[in-house]
Parts: sequence; C-alpha cells; structure tokens
Amino acid sequence: MTLQRGGFALGLIAGLLIGLALAIGVALYVTKVPVPFVNKVPQRTAEQDAAEAARNKNWDPNAPLATRPAAPIKPPAPAASAALPPGVGGVPAPPAAAATPPKRDPAAILAGQTPPATTTAAAPPAAKSTKPGADPFTYFVQVGAYAKPEDAEQQRARVGMMGMTAKVSEREQSGRTMYRVRLGPYDRKEDADAVQERLAGNGVEAALVRVER
Repeated sequence: MTLQRGGFALGLIAGLLIGLALAIGVALYVTKVPVPFVNKVPQRTAEQDAAEAARNKNWDPNAPLATRPAAPIKPPAPAASAALPPGVGGVPAPPAAAATPPKRDPAAILAGQTPPATTTAAAPPAAKSTKPGADPFTYFVQVGAYAKPEDAEQQRARVGMMGMTAKVSEREQSGRTMYRVRLGPYDRKEDADAVQERLAGNGVEAALVRVER
C-alpha cells in the first residue's frame, strides 16, 4: 500500500510537470506565429507621422482666402490734347480738294457775268478728350474664417451688436470647408476702409479683400 501511494504521487507530479512544459511550449509558439489579416495592413512610418503633425501644427484657418490674384491696375490713358488748326504747331494742313470749275450758262457768258467763287472745305472737328475708367474692383471687409459654422455665427453676431451687418459664406480650401465672415460688398475702397477702421476701434481685427468685377 505504501509503494502504491508513493508511485501515485510521483506519477501525479510528473504529469503536472509535463503538462506545464506543454503549456509553455504552446504559448511560445502562439506568440511567434503572425496573426492573420493584421501583419498584412501597411503600417505608417515615423517620418510620415512627423510630417503630418508638422503640417497640422502650421495650418492656420484664418489665412487670407484669396479667391484669385488681383489683376494689376492699368493707369488711365492721358487726356488727348485739343486739336490744333492745320498749319499751326507743326500740324500739316490737309491737302486741298481740287476745285472743279462751275458750269456756266451760255446766256450768262453772253451777258458778261463772272462765275461765283468756290468755297474751301471746312476744317475737321477737334478730337474729344477721353475720361479715366471707373474702379474695376469690388471690396469686402473680412473679420475671420472658421472651420466650424457655430464659430462663424458667433463672430457674425458680435459684429451685429456693433450695428453692422455681416454675412457667412462657405469656401473649400485644402479639402476642408471654411466659413468666412465678411461685410460688403462696397463699390468704393474708401467705404471699405472706413468700416475696417470702425471695427479696429471696437477691438475686432479685419482684413480688406478686393475682387475683380
């Protein structure tokens, strides 16, 4: 009976050790085998993450939203000087038209009458002076650009409390929708400058934007 009990205890201990060794081997095998559908997904590199972080850090939603580059203003053409009469100031006189002799009546020839004198051609009219063209631009006063519509509405309400009317417009920029808060349009630059100065006096930063008509 004593030998049977000692053999059973040794067999139990040996079985536990063998089972523990098998469990450790299986665990090591599972950790080294790649998991399906996980290792096949392309992983982002550290350089790509750093470039994306730098791009998002330097992005400014309130950068000027230029719709298109403004065309250079052409200087107005100088007014044409008054035309001088022919033969004065180096202006050549127009060639005189060949005078055709008037037809004479035979009865007048017999009576001894002389033909009437021919008249000279009239001088050409003076050239008209040209006027400079009107302003080719329309002006807006922008008080901000936001990525969220509620922020744009809050800025519009702030401007409205000053007694001025602003509008919110949408624009796509770099794949994102921006909400611009603008006042205008104004036909004269002086009017837009006056609104910008009034906003600055109330502590609101604004930018002048001009758009070609």
